[in-house]
Amino acid sequence: MTVHFIGAGPGAPDLITIRARDLIACSPVCLYAGSLVPEAVLAHCPPGARIVNTAPLSLDMIVDEMSAAHKAGHDVARLHSGDLSVWSAMGEQLRRLRELAIPYDVTPGVPSFAAAAAAMGAELTLPGLAQSVVLTRVSGRATAMAEGERLSNFAATGATLAIHLSIHMLDQVVAELTPHYGADCPAAVVWRASWPDERIVRATLGTLVSAVGTEPERTALIFVGRTLGAQQFDESRLYADDYHRRFRPLGSSPRFPEGT
Repeated sequence: MTVHFIGAGPGAPDLITIRARDLIACSPVCLYAGSLVPEAVLAHCPPGARIVNTAPLSLDMIVDEMSAAHKAGHDVARLHSGDLSVWSAMGEQLRRLRELAIPYDVTPGVPSFAAAAAAMGAELTLPGLAQSVVLTRVSGRATAMAEGERLSNFAATGATLAIHLSIHMLDQVVAELTPHYGADCPAAVVWRASWPDERIVRATLGTLVSAVGTEPERTALIFVGRTLGAQQFDESRLYADDYHRRFRPLGSSPRFPEGT
């Protein structure tokens, strides 16, 4: 028996991996975060599976479900939205499972920032503009930021920022970032990336608050950085004619069979 922690992707039910689909299909128990994981993903569950929405459950109750499945010898598909490596609350569950000697594994998923970048048609790292992406958030009721993890500190690097779980504090975000990026810096907010009601607002940092307006929905990402919508940037050396690399020796040219 194994508890399979599965990144169920950003929202679109077909944005899961083949491994995730197959693990769901062979697990008699499925625990899913119903507030963010679309019910269409549950179509992969086997007939008769025990399907539990964990949104209203406490950590103790979730672990009790896993423990009961362990005693019955049933694999568990534990579905979280996006990818499990950030803000998934997986760590505390793994700690409990280790204490109980219950086996587990982890299957990555498509993270929400990647789905949002795809929706914008954006590469977040462009030569000469930014080569780093910072995934961060502001302090909230559930989790405070560690000392030193301030937006202003990240902004000082000039990296592209993907700010999660912070749309309700957009005024504060803009105020903290403007001295570093400037009011003319490109910015965007993406709501529910890959969902049918996905929405994108593009603006500058100085106009972002007014462009967004009053928006109660918190499942949104804020992006700030010079790479957003940029047209003036250096080309990568990767595909330059005079760039030597292992798979394309200097001076070589592609060879194609005759007639192609």
